[in-house]
Amino acid sequence: MLNGEKSISRPLRWAMIGGGRTGQVGYKHRTGALRDNTAFRLVAGAFDIDPERGRDFGVNLGVDPSRCYPDYQTMFEEEAKRPDGAEVVSIATPNGTHYEITKASLNAGMHVICEKPLFFEIAQVEEIKRLAEQKNKIVGVTYGFSGHPMLFQARKMIENGELGEIRIVSLRYTHGFSATEDAEKYSEAQKWRVDPKIAGPSFVIGDLSTHTYYMSQLMLPDLKIKQLLCDRQSFIKSRAPLEDNVHMLMHYDNGAVGTAWFSAVDAGYMESQTIRIVGSKASIEFSDFQPNRLLYQIQGQPYQILYHGMPYLKKEGLADDRFGALHTEGLGESWANIYLKFARAIEAADRNDINFLRTFVYPDINAGLEGVKWIQNCVRSADSGSVWVDFQ
Repeated sequence: MLNGEKSISRPLRWAMIGGGRTGQVGYKHRTGALRDNTAFRLVAGAFDIDPERGRDFGVNLGVDPSRCYPDYQTMFEEEAKRPDGAEVVSIATPNGTHYEITKASLNAGMHVICEKPLFFEIAQVEEIKRLAEQKNKIVGVTYGFSGHPMLFQARKMIENGELGEIRIVSLRYTHGFSATEDAEKYSEAQKWRVDPKIAGPSFVIGDLSTHTYYMSQLMLPDLKIKQLLCDRQSFIKSRAPLEDNVHMLMHYDNGAVGTAWFSAVDAGYMESQTIRIVGSKASIEFSDFQPNRLLYQIQGQPYQILYHGMPYLKKEGLADDRFGALHTEGLGESWANIYLKFARAIEAADRNDINFLRTFVYPDINAGLEGVKWIQNCVRSADSGSVWVDFQ
């Protein structure tokens, strides 16, 4: 159980790029990074494309006005001159900027925590992975839902064979907040998410499905997709060629099959993500709408509901619990958990602890690479006429 005690030797000097007043994700990053004040300390930022608005915002966060920069290039240049300069940066900017900023961050000697999807192309991720290894820096990806403790409970149950042979995987992440084209009129973030030049080759595949796909990988690390079929639609025609709805079928390497539905036009739906995994003995189901519990359904027995913080859970399911049973934990705690993992990975990299990093589970650059592969294969299948493709 986590209680706020330090898990690294000192707080890391942390900066942000993006995540300003008008952004949708900046507060989530700060909630995660600063929940445990023993892990990160916000010292600098280039918070906004509008320098004055960004400076005003940073000052209101308590950042020294002299360290609220007009752009990330200036920030890197000035922070490098300081003995107490930033050493890790979070990138909370639109998709199309991630590659350029991540590369510049690594070359400036920074560890990087980046929004998903990481980049547009597999080759870009592989290049950045090599650069990060050369610089001995980590690149983490903010799959913000993946810090829920019950996901690790599920992972251990599957590893122990408590579900038997895995047969069926069902993934869903849907909402209705883009059910009309008015979404683009009233949200700056929504406008760029449906612009291929900024968002990349997909809308909901990149914006929604990468979260759920990573969570399924977290639960099923030994199960790999062999083939998939993707069918995508643009129900709001102005969004084409980007999709606002997608259905998928998957074939896994052990013979299991999968289905997935991701949508931004599921009018009225408010329960977000659900992952159901069916084995030969039992099934489990996780929903981020009720992340403090895990449904466990053994064939021929009554349903069981496993609750967070309870002593009957695996130690892996208790390790990141914060408040204990009966006390609700949510998305803020999940973000805090992954940021704490980023901090531990950064300190391990700084002391060159390769053995620790080899077995430590957190959303690293390999998770980012897998997410980009997922997007590219889904788009390739859909654009080829919704046909089966080998997962490459």
